[in-house]
Amino acid sequence: MRPVITASVPLLEPPGWATAQRALFDLLDDAWRRFATDFTEGDGRLRYRGRLSSRDGADDFYEAFFNWPQLYLLGGHSDLLTASERHWEGVTRQLTELGMLQDEFERGYDWFHQGESMLLFYFLCMAAPERFARRARRFAELYVNPGYGNYDPAHRMIRRPHNGSDPRREGLFDGDAYPWLPQEARMYGFPLEWTLEAGSDTPPPAPDPRLGEEMRRRMGAGDTAVNLAVTGLVLNAWILTGEDRYRDWIATYVGAWRERAAARGGVLPDNVAPDGTVGGLLEGRWYGGHYGWSWPHGWYSVGHAAIIAALAGAAATGDDSCLDLVRPALDEIIAQGKVMAFMDSDSSLRSKWTVQLGEDVVTPTLHVPFRHADRGWFDYNPMLMAVPMALWHHSASAADGGRLERLRSASGYDWRTVRPFRSKEEAGHEEPWFAFLSGDDPSYPERILAAAQAQVRHRLARMERFRGTDVPEADIHLWQQSNPVVTEALVQLTWGAPQVVYNGGLQQARVRYYDATAVRPGLPPSVAALVSR
Repeated sequence: MRPVITASVPLLEPPGWATAQRALFDLLDDAWRRFATDFTEGDGRLRYRGRLSSRDGADDFYEAFFNWPQLYLLGGHSDLLTASERHWEGVTRQLTELGMLQDEFERGYDWFHQGESMLLFYFLCMAAPERFARRARRFAELYVNPGYGNYDPAHRMIRRPHNGSDPRREGLFDGDAYPWLPQEARMYGFPLEWTLEAGSDTPPPAPDPRLGEEMRRRMGAGDTAVNLAVTGLVLNAWILTGEDRYRDWIATYVGAWRERAAARGGVLPDNVAPDGTVGGLLEGRWYGGHYGWSWPHGWYSVGHAAIIAALAGAAATGDDSCLDLVRPALDEIIAQGKVMAFMDSDSSLRSKWTVQLGEDVVTPTLHVPFRHADRGWFDYNPMLMAVPMALWHHSASAADGGRLERLRSASGYDWRTVRPFRSKEEAGHEEPWFAFLSGDDPSYPERILAAAQAQVRHRLARMERFRGTDVPEADIHLWQQSNPVVTEALVQLTWGAPQVVYNGGLQQARVRYYDATAVRPGLPPSVAALVSR
């Protein structure tokens, strides 16, 4: 049993952070209603008249609402839950009509994107378990039950990188070539770069073997590390049902990947051939799988999937050694780090860090490699703090806390700096939050709440600019870029928790609040809370 603490002592003059927190709740309550009016139809779907030309895109529809039920759980208005359910159901019908879903679930796509799609569903399961538990069980069965064709129990692996509710969906793309755009090629390069002779010219996309038959043959079958995010789906079913079979599946699947990592010194490989061998389709390489270490994102995808699985394993089994699925890889990229200014790095994520670092793009600081290929480690970026913060929050261990302290010491910029940006993950302020928890920055609550207010108002202005726009397929990210619900500050301050791992994690937290003054339907909650250590 968890302790229940009732707050009963009146506070006649609330501190500034408390009034700022309630002001943010009030602003968010107005903002989500305006988004629903401006961008959605009566049944909850997004206003979109186009078609989708590839397997990509389903995640962008769900992502526009991913943190709406999270805001409800934090203390948003009671009718926000009803709205969130309507939007999930409306978007699900919409995507089914667009041919993206079967039986309310993705027909088959990678779990870097599927994990993003599932966050809205996971928060709804947390907020309304009686209405979503049956779906949660049905979705998890797609992987736990080998009869659906996604899981190979003999080799303890997921059979293909693109997986879901449609076993007929094979490979990585429809047609003859992977739909890789020139601007994406400039940022991330190409998969399977070793299949072309050194110094050879880059062929046009259609006949490029790296985007055609070689990609289909070497990357379109077998397991890939990003599939570890499936453990979030199965953990969700275990939480809602308590059935041991879900716990056992997580333990088995995570255990198989831990063994593969241990066999090569601890660093997680990214691919498993259909016969169960690491590197079996890549001439022995432990790197090079789909959405793996080499292409396109490296640690940005591998690290997030690994921490999702590590936390799922620890939560389901009670065995915190599951966290060693991710620790060796994290420590390896830190060991490979270099001090440089971001503007001098080879980062493929320039648009992300230019905003997040602000004026410190020219400040020498620790950069770590996100990717690995035949040429070794490359694609240097500042450390993404979601993984080490999630580790420390779960374990509270001296080792995981010490890693954060070392990262802070190696940083060339002041971790107390709060910049008014909002990333796609609705995260990125882990450094100043850690400084606050360390007792170094008592003004953080007021400053992060002010930054959150600024971002809501920025999104409201963006909504006004694009209201009534007929969104083409190329611009479907407009919805998530305009979503005015910001939750990172509230998660940190009230739950004392890191923001959810964006590519399919379940929310970590140690406290929640239930407002006795808002038990009557229609009344908004009025709790303000601060976790300071």
